[in-house]
Amino acid sequence: MVAAGKGNVLASRLIHRAHAEPGWFLYATVCALVEADRTRPGTAEHIAALPGIAIVDLDLPAALSVARATTWADAHTLYAAQPSPDRPDGGVIATTKAHTWKGQPVRTLDLSP
Repeated sequence: MVAAGKGNVLASRLIHRAHAEPGWFLYATVCALVEADRTRPGTAEHIAALPGIAIVDLDLPAALSVARATTWADAHTLYAAQPSPDRPDGGVIATTKAHTWKGQPVRTLDLSP
């Protein structure tokens, strides 16, 4: 999210595709929005206002997962990327910090320039 706010071309393309193409979805977890806004004020409001992005609330199962972690944003994102009835294959985490997800049971898309 911070990368998009700083003009990352790959992040911008993902956001555009989610808005313009049927079947493309981007999800932003509430905890990641908070952390992004702390890093770059205004990011949360900007991301939440974009029509192609769905906000993933912190429901009880997610909160229990987050409670055991040290970084809420990463824990909520990891939880949201797991397979579910809505997304049987799980999600792909788009990130500029792919090393953060090494060893985790998720797929990543490295947005590093």
